[in-house]
Amino acid sequence: MRFLVVADVPWVRNEVRAALSIGDVELIDHADPETAAETAIANEVDAVIVDLQVGSMGGMAVARSVRSAEPEDGALPVVLLLDRTADIFLAGRAGANGWVVKPFTADELRSALEKATRQPAT
Repeated sequence: MRFLVVADVPWVRNEVRAALSIGDVELIDHADPETAAETAIANEVDAVIVDLQVGSMGGMAVARSVRSAEPEDGALPVVLLLDRTADIFLAGRAGANGWVVKPFTADELRSALEKATRQPAT
């Protein structure tokens, strides 16, 4: 599986990498929220993992951008990395397929990705 990780701070990308280091998973790090949707489509990723607090756009705007640019053959799953439980409402409003609250465990992130993609993430 191939995932685009959209986060502008290295520690968030490192946490995702550590959580998904098992199995046949390819991660593409991406720090620019404005080009995330195009990068996801160009790299034919299976899902996009987005930090809620990324750059000037924010994770909600990135999720909406992915939704508007998704391929015609189906929806591209988006998993948001949230700062607090109260942000779950925002994830739903953004059209995210899944979410986890930071700090998250490897199992929590893998479970959110499996539900979002309906495929094992490991």
